Amino acid sequence: MVIWQADFYRRPLKDSSGQPLWELLVCDETRQFEWVAMCPQSQANSTWLIEQLKPAIMTQKPERIQVFRPQSLSLLETAGKALGIRVEPDRNTVILKQWLKERSKQYSELENYSHELYEPVKLDQPPPLPLPENLWGDRWRFANIPAGNLQEFFADRPIPILQMPEHLLPLNLGLASVVAIPGIVIDGGKKSMMLARWLAEMKPFSCNYIPGSPDGLILESGLIDRWVMATFEDAEVTDAAKTFEVRKQLAKGLHFLLVQPDDSGITFSGFWLLQGENKNN
Repeated sequence: MVIWQADFYRRPLKDSSGQPLWELLVCDETRQFEWVAMCPQSQANSTWLIEQLKPAIMTQKPERIQVFRPQSLSLLETAGKALGIRVEPDRNTVILKQWLKERSKQYSELENYSHELYEPVKLDQPPPLPLPENLWGDRWRFANIPAGNLQEFFADRPIPILQMPEHLLPLNLGLASVVAIPGIVIDGGKKSMMLARWLAEMKPFSCNYIPGSPDGLILESGLIDRWVMATFEDAEVTDAAKTFEVRKQLAKGLHFLLVQPDDSGITFSGFWLLQGENKNN
């Protein structure tokens, strides 16, 4: 299956008339295929995108196109519909983001560089919203599992909602089998399956400890959505949260979210293997 990752957005460049330039970047998951095109802001619309993508798909037509930037999504969706290609929001466009960071360094060497503050992959995020009360389960806790046991333990179990992307498996990230993969376990009780289905719809991206008054556990999902999973002031929970973040760093950002009815270890409702934005990239 051919999958493209694409971005269409304003860059820190201007044309000869001083008009900001927009750039279309398209690549596949190996970057064996790359497509680059630029236009002035006045032409940055779906019609221009369609004309640029037509010759690209003659070279390699994808099954779908993944887009991580909200401002790019609607334009690329319109173009994709006209070309018969499904466009979907997805923050896990790792290869494209690496390419954007590389190109950001190249922009500063160009004569038409506008010297503005430019963050190639960082997105503005809204304040986090509280998790819907009707979904929250009985209890939650931090946990961890050795990298060598993670796939064996979860991959072959009958879990209704299971998200373990191949590129996030510990072995594919080069993690030793003894590395502790941290996670968050939610005992959802009777609401377990309802919570798992809601999470699947929201598309979890990462879970993060945010210190404050009180401290918080924040779920990032979709493209820019944020949810308050829990708040706490207990010193022991705070220490566990700090350990959770340290273990994430040692595991190249890898962590998990597990939803289950109870702590019997027999039945599970949903499992997500997550990485978030890997700061090592």
